[in-house]
Amino acid sequence: MTASLKNKLRRGISPVALAILMAVALVIWLLLGDTRSAKDTAPPPEEQAEEQMHEVETRWSQAQPLTREQVLQGQLLPWQQVQVMAQVSGRVAKLLKQQGDIISAGEPLLELSDEGRSQQLTQARAIYRLRQKELDGARKLRASNYVTENEIIRLEGEVARAQADLSAAQLAVEYNSPVAPFDGVVDRHHVEIGELVQPGAELMSLVNVSRLKATAQIPQQDAGRVAEGQAVKLRLLDGRELEGEVRFISLAADPQTRSFYVEAELANPELWRVAGGSATLRIQLPEVMAHQFSPALLRLGPDGNLGVHAVDEDGRVINYPVRVVAITNEGATVEGLPERLQVITQGAGFVDPGQQVRTEVVPEDETADAKASNEFQPGAAQSGPLPGQGAAE
Repeated sequence: MTASLKNKLRRGISPVALAILMAVALVIWLLLGDTRSAKDTAPPPEEQAEEQMHEVETRWSQAQPLTREQVLQGQLLPWQQVQVMAQVSGRVAKLLKQQGDIISAGEPLLELSDEGRSQQLTQARAIYRLRQKELDGARKLRASNYVTENEIIRLEGEVARAQADLSAAQLAVEYNSPVAPFDGVVDRHHVEIGELVQPGAELMSLVNVSRLKATAQIPQQDAGRVAEGQAVKLRLLDGRELEGEVRFISLAADPQTRSFYVEAELANPELWRVAGGSATLRIQLPEVMAHQFSPALLRLGPDGNLGVHAVDEDGRVINYPVRVVAITNEGATVEGLPERLQVITQGAGFVDPGQQVRTEVVPEDETADAKASNEFQPGAAQSGPLPGQGAAE
């Protein structure tokens, strides 16, 4: 050996090179060990599937009967309202009824000056009797062929004309004293004694408020809930209440608002002065079976509709679509679910419909819904309008 080589051997291998050699050897050993372990100790397929199953927390939810209301903002109107108009010209001779007077159907309201209409009626009656006698005499002569058939026809036309003139004269005299078309109250009179009026002039305003009409617009998504005959409770602005029932629902929605016209009939035995004002209508809807739980359990299903995750009898996840009836401080009230189901209260955000899961059932008396609030994702639950929210509270 040369002197230089002998010197290198005496110095030995450097610490850096030794560290590199040891690291390479360790990596090779680990790779060989993992490969051999994977070949010799592969876990059974059953154990692998069990490790992939998610565990969720559930509780049983039982539906309870729920009385619902459809709340609408509406307007009160008189049951009947009419403007009495002048049919003939003349001066106001008498005001038989004053503002606030109670009236009956057919009762005279005022009198207009005659302006010769009574004389015209007397003349029309005389002419009619004359034409009728002429026709009767001609028919007797016709039996003896002294009068032609054409003459009979002419006289019948004269009688018809005289009868029409008589009817017009009778109406003109009746128009001298307009009468009430229904039972009610004189709300306003628009003329004074001695005032000259022409046909079409407003004379009096009559209303019937022994019953009232309440009108409102119902959103299209709630129109199917309301039916004729359903009970209605109406609350006035001052807190007083009236009761009645739905009597009409339009078949076509308003093209501007996409809402349906609803009309209710209400009794007003004390004749409260409320017609024309606004009020809140509470329509009593049929009782349904509904569940109540935390809004945190609501989530969007695969079809984009709001629903809730539950577990079926085979341990698979199902997303049931729901309709929200109300959301209060006590929780969300929903309908459309089975009468009894196993709701996922924790872990629903990590599983998909159809997936097999392991369940841990929480007793119904525990507040399991509170734990689910940690999973609540406002963006998912509120990405679309909640069906029915705010319609019935």
